[in-house]
Amino acid sequence: MNDRLTALHSSADYGYGISQDQRQKVLRNTYWLLALSLVPTVLGAWIGVATGITSMLSGGVGMIVFMAGAFGFMFAIEKTKHSAMGVPVLLAFTFFMGLMLSRMIGSVLGFKNGSELIMTAFAGTAGVFVVMASLASVIKRDLSGMGKWLMVGALVLMVGAVINVFVGSSAGMMAISVAAIGIFSAYMLYDLKQIIDGGETNYISATLALYMDIFNVFQSLLALLGIFGGERE
Repeated sequence: MNDRLTALHSSADYGYGISQDQRQKVLRNTYWLLALSLVPTVLGAWIGVATGITSMLSGGVGMIVFMAGAFGFMFAIEKTKHSAMGVPVLLAFTFFMGLMLSRMIGSVLGFKNGSELIMTAFAGTAGVFVVMASLASVIKRDLSGMGKWLMVGALVLMVGAVINVFVGSSAGMMAISVAAIGIFSAYMLYDLKQIIDGGETNYISATLALYMDIFNVFQSLLALLGIFGGERE
C-alpha cells in the first residue's frame, strides 16, 4: 500500500526509468490476473449465499472479521508478491472477499428483481473500468500527485463506514456509497496510470490495487441499486 503514498516521477514522459515493453508486460499480466481473480470471488460469493455462512457476521462483528481478514491478506500479499506464493495468496484473498460480499448479495437476491440488480451493478462496474482504462491510456500528464488525496478520501470514507455500521443510517449508507463510487473510480484511473507510466512494476501489487477499486465500486453500486431499485416480493 506504500506504493500509493511514495510514487515518484522523473522525466517528462513519467516513465520511471522503465521501458515501454516492461510497462506493457506488467499491464498485460495485471489484466490476466485481475480476470482470474474474479473466479474465486464468484466462487466465494456463491458458497456464502448457498451456505449462509456469513449470515451471523452482522454489525460490529462483521466489520471486525472483514477488517482483520482483509488487512491480514493484504499484508501477506505484499510480503509474498515477489515469490511463487504471491498469486495463490492473492487468489485466496479474492475468495475471502467473495465470502464477505455474499451477505449483501444474498440480501439483494431477496428482492424480486435481485438478479437484475446484480447484473446491473456488474455492468456498471465494468463500464467504469472501461472508461477509466481509456482515460488512463490517453491522459499524458502525471497523476501521481492524486495518490495522497485519494488516500485521505479513502481513510475518511472508512471512518464514516465504521461509524455508520453502529448508527445504521440509510441516508448515511447512501452518502458513503456515492462517495465510494467517486473515490474508487478515481483510484482506478490513478492505479491504471501508475502501471502505464511505469510507477508500478509488480503485477501482483497492481492487481491487488485494481481489484480493491473494482470491488468497492461494485459493492457501492449494488448497495445503491438495492436501496433505490429493489422490488419486494
